[in-house]
Amino acid sequence: MSDQPIKRVRVTLVKSAIGYSERHKKTVRALGLRRLHQTVEHDDTQTLQGMLLLVNHLVRIEKSE
Repeated sequence: MSDQPIKRVRVTLVKSAIGYSERHKKTVRALGLRRLHQTVEHDDTQTLQGMLLLVNHLVRIEKSE
């Protein structure tokens, strides 16, 4: 393990998933987002990046350290 701090990402739901595919809705829920303008923080991993790529039109992403 390296001594570098774990990078964090703040994700905010800015658009409803209503009208989008079930896959998008499940991804939003898996991110821990339940309502509009809710913000959650996650470790920046490749799995998370893939999820954010799928629903990037519904969320706002902020990188933090």
